[in-house]
Amino acid sequence: DADGNNRRENITDWALNQFRQHYGDETITKWDIFYYIYGLLHHPEYRRRYADDLKKDLPRLPFAPDFRAFSRAGKRLAEIHLGYETYGRYQLDWQTGAGASDFRVKKMQPIKKRKVQGEDGQYTVFNSLRYNDYLTLNGIPDDVFRYRLGNRSALEWLVEQYRVKEDKRSGITHDPNRYQPDNERYVVELIERVVQVSLDTVAIIDELAAQPFREGETVALSEE
Repeated sequence: DADGNNRRENITDWALNQFRQHYGDETITKWDIFYYIYGLLHHPEYRRRYADDLKKDLPRLPFAPDFRAFSRAGKRLAEIHLGYETYGRYQLDWQTGAGASDFRVKKMQPIKKRKVQGEDGQYTVFNSLRYNDYLTLNGIPDDVFRYRLGNRSALEWLVEQYRVKEDKRSGITHDPNRYQPDNERYVVELIERVVQVSLDTVAIIDELAAQPFREGETVALSEE
């Protein structure tokens, strides 16, 4: 339900038994498996190897040698991603202009975009962001752009979505400045939170990348 009172488990008892039997561990819970899957889906080699399959089918899950390592990483990632709006902020360099302070955003503009080469091809980075005529944010680390939501980074998604725009069909104006009217710095602070979320996500993924994810046998989430 919308209020979350009638939740349904997507991990079946059958899948739970498969994991417990494989690892010989009766203490494994469905939440442990959920976090294991979330961690696995962030493993760089898993994403590369099964990129095509993940686009068209439900994933089959390999039994990684170290279940708990993936489950712990997945839990940390889930906590970071669910709590991004209150997460700790990365201190960017605020370059302010003359005149009265102004934290209203209309349309942000990345400064001096450039391409860097990653393991999966090139992607765009920028180290400065023109927030508005009063404020420019400097010192954005390149690693921020390694955390990607589809074909763009989380920060690029925020820059694109958090701008004033009018829906042509309805005439309704989308204005992120109204999201938290009691906090005029909400959007700029959110940028710093997303920067920190991205850096911490990349750090966990880098740790996870050292873990082998495939042991030969795979499992589905329901009995076939």
